[in-house]
Amino acid sequence: MKIKGLVVFSLAMAVILGSCSKSAVKSVKIKSDTDSLAYALGTIYYTGLMADSLDLNPLLIAKAMLDSKEGKAVMTEESAQSYIVVFINARERNKYKNYKAENEAYLLKNKARAEVSETASGLQYEVITMGNGPKPTTENVVKVHYVGTLIDGTEFDSSVSRGEPAVFPLSGVIAGWTEALQLMPVGSKFRIYLPQSIAYGDQQAGEQIKPYSTLIFDVELLEIVE
Repeated sequence: MKIKGLVVFSLAMAVILGSCSKSAVKSVKIKSDTDSLAYALGTIYYTGLMADSLDLNPLLIAKAMLDSKEGKAVMTEESAQSYIVVFINARERNKYKNYKAENEAYLLKNKARAEVSETASGLQYEVITMGNGPKPTTENVVKVHYVGTLIDGTEFDSSVSRGEPAVFPLSGVIAGWTEALQLMPVGSKFRIYLPQSIAYGDQQAGEQIKPYSTLIFDVELLEIVE
């Protein structure tokens, strides 16, 4: 459940509980269309939290709402928001704990291969073809063909499949690309392995690139665009 969803849920609970005393939380009856709406909102949002593996005690949510109404809440709005952010971030990190470890193990094994070089940033690469043209700098725009995959072989992007090279400023892409392309003379083809620290880190990128993903690219540097 994203922060926005939790805020909406809280607002819905406020609608449901705003006119209730603590002793009436369980015994309140549905007496009007707006009461039915309040109950419907509570059902939808609480069910949503349950589906998101957040098995929360609804009476504690009610208590927090009523305490806030009476000016007796043990959390300020700011501390409550901070707690939610910390909780969700920790849960996301734990969710991908095994996936992160799997990617780290892959890179550790990969760099032991004789044909693989590793830089100080953790970038790993192997030369498929070494060109003899100039190397680009961060000031350049480059034209490349590439195929991007995950460690399980899933292809998530390919200029080759689209049939059209990609053109971009070297300073405008993820750090791993910026570093790797500067190692490649024009005409080169490298296979590069980007650890999450120089790729998308703990962020999701599209549907296929999960947090902590290692990205593997077969990259051919076609030209430096003038």
